[in-house]
Amino acid sequence: MVSTSCIVAHKARYVSGRCARFAFLDSGLRRNDDFGLLLRRVKVHRARRGNSGVRPTQLAAQFPPVEKHQKTLQCDPKENTPMKKTFCPLLATVLVLSCTINLAASERHPVPKEHPRLFGNAAELKALAEKRPQEFQRMRTVAQNPQAGEYARMVSISLINAVEPDAVLAREAVNLAMKRINAPIITGHNPFGSVLAECAIVFDYCYAQWTPEERAKFIGYFNRTVAANVNEETHVFHNGWYGYKNWGYGLAAYATYYENPESPKLLQAIEKEYIERAAPALELSGDGGGFAEGYYINYWIYQWTVFCNAAFRCEGVDYFERAPKFFRNRAVAGMFEMYPSISIYGSRRPVPMGDGGGRHFGGDRDNTLAARRILVGHYRDDPAHQAVFTFDESTPRVSVGDYAYKDFLWRDATTPKIDLSTFKLSHYSPGPGHIYARSSWGEDATYFFFKCGDRFTAHQHLDVGSFLIYKGGELVGDGGHYDGFGTPHDVNYHLRTIAHNTIRVVDPNESWEVRGRDPIRAGRVTSNDGGQRYDWRQHNGAVPDAEAWNENREVWETGDILSFEDKRDHVFIKADCTKAYSSKIEKFVRQIVFLRPGTFIIVDTVRIKDSAHKVIWNLQAMKEPTTKIPHALWTWNNGNGRLFLQAVLPEKVNVELFSGDKLYVIDGVNYPPQRDTGPAPECRVEISPAETKKDYIFVHVLHATDADVEQVPLAQVNVTENRIRVSLDADRAFDFTVRYTTARQ
Repeated sequence: MVSTSCIVAHKARYVSGRCARFAFLDSGLRRNDDFGLLLRRVKVHRARRGNSGVRPTQLAAQFPPVEKHQKTLQCDPKENTPMKKTFCPLLATVLVLSCTINLAASERHPVPKEHPRLFGNAAELKALAEKRPQEFQRMRTVAQNPQAGEYARMVSISLINAVEPDAVLAREAVNLAMKRINAPIITGHNPFGSVLAECAIVFDYCYAQWTPEERAKFIGYFNRTVAANVNEETHVFHNGWYGYKNWGYGLAAYATYYENPESPKLLQAIEKEYIERAAPALELSGDGGGFAEGYYINYWIYQWTVFCNAAFRCEGVDYFERAPKFFRNRAVAGMFEMYPSISIYGSRRPVPMGDGGGRHFGGDRDNTLAARRILVGHYRDDPAHQAVFTFDESTPRVSVGDYAYKDFLWRDATTPKIDLSTFKLSHYSPGPGHIYARSSWGEDATYFFFKCGDRFTAHQHLDVGSFLIYKGGELVGDGGHYDGFGTPHDVNYHLRTIAHNTIRVVDPNESWEVRGRDPIRAGRVTSNDGGQRYDWRQHNGAVPDAEAWNENREVWETGDILSFEDKRDHVFIKADCTKAYSSKIEKFVRQIVFLRPGTFIIVDTVRIKDSAHKVIWNLQAMKEPTTKIPHALWTWNNGNGRLFLQAVLPEKVNVELFSGDKLYVIDGVNYPPQRDTGPAPECRVEISPAETKKDYIFVHVLHATDADVEQVPLAQVNVTENRIRVSLDADRAFDFTVRYTTARQ
């Protein structure tokens, strides 16, 4: 996949007052092709699984302070082209320090015959209650409260019963389980596995209170549910395989292991499919701990880690180490996915990525916290996971009172802490193409998220090259509302490029219609937003597994992170977003410098096929901007933060602001949401060159500040044949080198 760039911004160097030069490593970070080529449901090609069966000797670790003028590696300009998707060990040595860790020994053993077993036996839970008396008391309060949520009561009563047997209370839990078992079998795209998980916990921890007839009825319900959903939730890049289906199958099978002859066979089938299909998918799209499905990871990661933890405890099966590139990094990536500042009820909001978004408070915040705790417990001796624990201790209690059992089970206050100020300030997940960066670990930090990756599954958006900025509140966000899958607002605005922060090129003749089917989520697409294009081969746009992805990777490959480096005082990112678009764009390379604490330089080099097409630099502002300098400088506040946006190049631009009744209007047609999902960007900023041509260079400088900052220095730009110098002031400047060729591949 080596290609020749038409416009490739080759490198950037930072020029300080002493003219120290910083060359950014351009190493072509990619995921490892060795993963994800397994034959589906046939045979595991172990040679293609890398070292997934080997204990780790390296994990993402502490990022040490870097001297301002430390010498860095430089790349050969001739080698600065998109590269094959292989992992770059050279950059790994720059970004990751070696640290030896000791994982819990994983030797396979028989499933214990005694109940309970899923989260520990009675003696172990009694010891846990002595170590965590406050959490136990809070959980007891939930168990005894008939107004608490039924699921939370079922779990809480079950755990309480193991420590302090209470036949009357346990009978209440059994009755709640039987209420589900006596209902019709759940099928389709519904959380049928979660119902099994709820009942399995009660079966295991209140076993004595079940009559023989009730036990048989649960086992029958369990087996019929499995039989009725053989063809449901089969896509392993999708949340449903993990959180709707198999976590519940797994817990129910371990809970009924010796009572149900089908349970051992089902566990073998889950493990086999995980090894052959799910683990390769996690390694491919989740390398580095992020996940291509975006925010939806918060809807399944807890459930699946609960099952993995139970499998490790019950049988010594280590599901985490079957997908090490994902799970060894997941807790760290999950920490970086949290916006700074503690929110309502002591919770942290995850960054919006694709569908979902978490704008309103919900239990998913506690779920992702608990998932990190489970992984911290598994990788307890790793300094990076100790950093996660230190971070999580700033919110030591779950935010939903009914979820006290999650604190009881998963918060281990004896885990060693580290000095979080010494930990790295950015994280790169090459699988989904996610980069997260902060100015510090303080609650008032500036936060930056960038994505440029490939297509895998349903809940992704057409948003390659998009970014988010947070400082005291969201300043640059994701536009629109997820008002439903395939609604007019969803397919014409919310998931489209216009709702994000990247480049649009309007070809009036471009159509998103595909012969014989609706093109996006089986919805009716009538808008031409000038954005990115993807061949929706089925209604949800998903790929079944890693094998299918590799068979048609030319379809699914939509973006590449070419370079990423963190010099502690600044971050550099370079990404090729070309493949996300139709042939109307011949090249789109985005370079970003995040100069801590809150300055961003964004340099976009764009070549289009037809100079008559309108090119738009698109941005979703959380509030309507106030113009400080016409066509040059705008500012807006949100929460305790303020953003300054300066348009530096092109020198002559046309600017349109879309807000109020015009916010969701495209070409005169309004696509309003059917429901409000929470605070969303209130203004769409469109900046277009006043002069038409084929080659464009956009330079924008953004400053994220406290809300009371009145002014920032205006950047200056100097353009020569192959270089753009952006000067922030007399002492700080960045050079961006570009070269022009003609091919698109």
